[in-house]
Amino acid sequence: MSSRDVSPNLALDQLVARRRAEGAAIVHLGFGESRLPVFRPLVSRLLEGASRNAYGPVAGSADARAAVAGYFTRRRMPTDADQTVLAPGSKPLLMALQLVLPGDVLLARPSWVTYAPQARLAGKQVFGVPIPDECGGVPEPEALRETIRSARASGHNPRILILTTPDNPTGTVASPALVRELCEIAESEDLLILSDEIYRDIVHDPWRPVLSPAEVVPDRTIVLTGLSKSIALGGWRIGAARFPSGPWGERIRDEVLAVASEIWSTLAGPMQAVAEYVFAEPPEVVRRIAADTRLHGIVANAVHEIMVGAGALCRPPTGGFYVYPDFEPLRERLDWHGVTDSASLQRVLLDDFGVAVLGGHHLGDDPGALRFRAATSMLYGQTAEQREAALYAERPLSLPHIRDELDLLEEKLSVFVSSGVTKGAAVFPAGVR
Repeated sequence: MSSRDVSPNLALDQLVARRRAEGAAIVHLGFGESRLPVFRPLVSRLLEGASRNAYGPVAGSADARAAVAGYFTRRRMPTDADQTVLAPGSKPLLMALQLVLPGDVLLARPSWVTYAPQARLAGKQVFGVPIPDECGGVPEPEALRETIRSARASGHNPRILILTTPDNPTGTVASPALVRELCEIAESEDLLILSDEIYRDIVHDPWRPVLSPAEVVPDRTIVLTGLSKSIALGGWRIGAARFPSGPWGERIRDEVLAVASEIWSTLAGPMQAVAEYVFAEPPEVVRRIAADTRLHGIVANAVHEIMVGAGALCRPPTGGFYVYPDFEPLRERLDWHGVTDSASLQRVLLDDFGVAVLGGHHLGDDPGALRFRAATSMLYGQTAEQREAALYAERPLSLPHIRDELDLLEEKLSVFVSSGVTKGAAVFPAGVR
C-alpha cells in the first residue's frame, strides 16, 4: 500500500457499505470500530460544551488536560497537566510525532495499518519486525536486535520504536516481562518509544497485568490514548498524548504543538467538555467501559473458537476486539478457491463467501501468508437497539441477531475450508444467504 492510498481499513468499510446498499448479505469483520451506542451522559456533556466556539489553547483546556493527567496518574504514570496534549484523535498526534521525532521507525509485523504510511509520509524508513508467538503489538526481542543491527549496517537510523498493547490486529496483550525486555533494548540502543495504549482499558480479564513502557523508561516514552475504542467515540475524534517530564519531553511537546497549530489548531471545544468528563473517570463511566469490555471479550472469544474450529491457528484474544487467524495449515485446501496469499484470501472471502476481513498484507505482514484481521465488534447488531441489547444482555451470545451472525460465519468458513469445492465456485455468493 502506498502512503498516498486511502487507508485499507476505511476503504474496506466503504466497500462493504456500498455492497450492502446493493442488497448483499455480508458478515462484516473488516473495520476496527467499537460499534456500540453512545453513552447517553456524553450527549449531555456535548450539548453543554456547544457554546465553546472559541479556538482555545492548542494543547487543550486546562481542565481537560488536568483530567488526562489524572487518567495517566491512576495508571502508575504520574503526570502533570503540562505533559499532556489533546487532539482530534490519536492519529494526528501520531502524525505530528512522526514529523518531529528524528530517525527511522521500528514496527511489529503485523501492526495497525496507519503506522507505516504515516512514517513514510514523514520521509522515514520503516523496518518491520516479527512478533512473538504468544502476542502481537510488540516485536520479538532478538529479532528486534538483529533488525537494528542490520538497518544501521545499511546506513539507516532506526530510532523510533512503536509498541501497541493491547494490540490491533491480534487482540493480545504483551506480558510485563516482555515489555521490560523491549525497554532494555530501547535503552541500550537509544530508541524513543511511542506506546499506543488506546486499547488499554479493554483488557478482557481485569486482573491481567498491563505494563506501560512509560513505567519502565519514562524519560524516553511518549504514550498515546483516546476515546475511540474504550467508550465507542470513534466519530467524535478525541485523542491525547503524555510526554516525558523534563527538557526533552518539553521540547518534543512544544514541537508537536507547533505542528498542531498549523494543522488542527485545537480539539473542538465541545469535545474538550466530553474529554474532561470521561478522562476524569466518574463511576458511571467506569461501569460503562466495564460493560463494553465484557461484551468485547465474550464475542472475540466466540469468534476465536470459530476460527480454530475451521482449522486456523489463532492466538486467544485477551484485549480489544480482534482476532488474527492464520490459515496456513489449510493452504492446500484453499488452493481450490484460488487462495494463495493474504490478498486473494481477503478477496475470495468477500466476493465468493460474503465475509469481509482485512488481509494481513495491509498490516505489514508477509503478503504470502494466509492471515487476516477479524474485527469482532462488528457483530453486535445492525441497529442501535440491537447494539444496546448486546451491551447489557446477560448472555449476549444467545441474542438472535448475534447468534445468527456467528452461526452464519461458522457455516461460511466451514464450506470455505472444505477441500471438495471446485476452484472458483461461489457456494455463498455475497448477495445470497
